[in-house]
Amino acid sequence: MSCYPPRRQVSVGKVKIGGGAPITIQSMTKTDTRDVGATVAQILSLEQAGCDIVRVAVPDMKAASVLGQIKSQIGIPLVGDVHFDHRLALEAIRQGVDKLRLNPGNIREQGKVEQVVKAAADKGISIRVGANAGSLPPDVEEKHRDHLMTAHGQAAAMVEAALGQIAVLEGMGFRDIVISMKSFDVPATVRAYQMMAMERDYPLHVGITEAGLPPAGVIRSAVGIGVLLAQGLGDTVRVSLTADPVEEVRAAREILSSLQLRRVGITLISCPTCGRCEIDIVALARQVEERLADLDGALSRSGRSIRVALMGCVVNGPGEARGADVGIAGGRDKAIVYRHGQQTRVVPARDLLAVIVEEVTLVAGALE
Repeated sequence: MSCYPPRRQVSVGKVKIGGGAPITIQSMTKTDTRDVGATVAQILSLEQAGCDIVRVAVPDMKAASVLGQIKSQIGIPLVGDVHFDHRLALEAIRQGVDKLRLNPGNIREQGKVEQVVKAAADKGISIRVGANAGSLPPDVEEKHRDHLMTAHGQAAAMVEAALGQIAVLEGMGFRDIVISMKSFDVPATVRAYQMMAMERDYPLHVGITEAGLPPAGVIRSAVGIGVLLAQGLGDTVRVSLTADPVEEVRAAREILSSLQLRRVGITLISCPTCGRCEIDIVALARQVEERLADLDGALSRSGRSIRVALMGCVVNGPGEARGADVGIAGGRDKAIVYRHGQQTRVVPARDLLAVIVEEVTLVAGALE
């Protein structure tokens, strides 16, 4: 049970954020947005992996002008990431984006901000505002300069920057706001969201920015996002990795599944192996993950889940295997196969990959 006030709900196209809605998964394309074909292809791969909302960079008017073409070819809400030039935000709105990632602080003239906010309000488009530790407004950075190397000081600076931007929108009567405050520093990020949760009730977009390469970036993100979600903070998540964005979606799904906040797709349980293991679980697990990737995405998109346990010996193997939807408990060059807790057969190790795929496919079919 969260000790923080409940969040209000905001719409992003057909997807709801906050207000008790399921926690959503976001990612951002890494293609040149002006290349419509490449951008659409990447978004479709993200949809297959279970992404709920996708963001694209809008660096210039050419990118802004093709957003409608992109939106018409995808199935999930589209967010336009706009900075500095209010004309890009206005064009993104005309093109039909479902949400803007906008920093009013880097659009200096009040009149230009007002144009964007009015256009967004007229179209029912939400706006995400917030602060990143690496791009604080000059006045906020100067005020907190002596404390920015501490987690609390950095958090306080991000909250002040975000509140300043939010106040601009609130001053225009705009309330369809999502807040983010991100840093590479995990404690600073966690503290910032804790502080903001007591200041405003807008939905929170959580993540660790510039988290880095996998696996370090995945671990860093899992720690930060996991702490926040476990405290009841976070209505939508983005794992920021220097990697294929599909990896971001898979990591986010695992974080949510680990906290039992949203279990979708295939959850793979596999033993770490030891000297007792007499079948190659490492190779088998990798092959199973690869062979079931498409089914994993399909289950995720439909909101269904399957637990698959690959266990290599008789110590924990039978118990874990019986507790999964599909499981194996390894022996000497063979394994017992379980489906929903019942033993179905014993098969040689060489046949395990085909048998597991067959069993999982059967279970998935029964869920339809």
